[in-house]
Amino acid sequence: MLKSDFYYDLPPELIAQTPAEPRDSSRLMVISRETGEITHDRFFNICKYLKKGDLLVMNDSKVFPARIYGTKRETGVPVEFLLLNRKSLTDWETMVKPGRRLKPGAVVDFPEGLSAEVIGNEDGGNRLVRFLFEGDFFDILDRIGQMPLPPYITEKLKDKDRYNTIYCRETGSAAAPTAGLHFTEKELSEAREMGVDTAFVTLHVGLGTFRPVKEDNILEHKMHVEHYSIPDETAEKIKQTKARGGRVIAVGTTSCRTLESAAQTGKLTDDTGIFIYPGYEFKCVDGLITNFHLPESTLIMLVSAFLGREKTLNAYKVAIEEKYRFFSFGDCTAIF
Repeated sequence: MLKSDFYYDLPPELIAQTPAEPRDSSRLMVISRETGEITHDRFFNICKYLKKGDLLVMNDSKVFPARIYGTKRETGVPVEFLLLNRKSLTDWETMVKPGRRLKPGAVVDFPEGLSAEVIGNEDGGNRLVRFLFEGDFFDILDRIGQMPLPPYITEKLKDKDRYNTIYCRETGSAAAPTAGLHFTEKELSEAREMGVDTAFVTLHVGLGTFRPVKEDNILEHKMHVEHYSIPDETAEKIKQTKARGGRVIAVGTTSCRTLESAAQTGKLTDDTGIFIYPGYEFKCVDGLITNFHLPESTLIMLVSAFLGREKTLNAYKVAIEEKYRFFSFGDCTAIF
């Protein structure tokens, strides 16, 4: 199976640079998993396509302002840190720029009395850094940090909250679970009123989600690893939904990967590097709400596994013809 099997040509002007206002005004492409038939709508009508007895499973991870700017203490050279993975109360795996100048022992100063020492090297050129601070670390980041928007978004985000879902609770993501950005309390309340249940999982999204597939043979691609957790309450709701013949609908590829990982291993909390591509047999997920993804990415491969490669590429072709907005701040698909 080749990377090029998942390529499509996207006009750059269709890459959404800003979020839709209001959240639920984004366009919605509803796709039949069985036939590939397409219906065009708006996200505020999502409940038209849900049924009593369905279960919406959402990722409640919260993106924090993980990009911070400081200066190297010895030289005053400007430095950029992107915090990726928390190792302890003070230690983080961090992407640093300029990397060659930040070897173990280097100290970087940031605003508000925050400083950091490089204490080791990590895979891929990243650094292990130890922060020194007074007070609450995440409060400091809220004041001095910027949201780690994907590289294809070039406009500055005016409101940090727009790169988080309205139901985010668990701080830890370096990128948003973007399918959930479309939901407002209106849709969630309407769903519950019609007998659709909701449940949450947590998967902290790393920047590995944007890592390109470099190998021509996708089976040689090494997936990034992320940590997930599923509450007992959510596991019980899934069990009850399946027992009564309802649909488990994953809101986003992160929720999908979490549910399928747990279905494979039986573990409610674990690290996962699951790679879902065509030929995969889904064990838990019956429906998928997700945005439009980058060509040749592991995410479009996951969607192709759920919907079928030809139907997926046809849906993307139609989306381009109809000028849907793509990627993190873009429009939405719902596959039932």
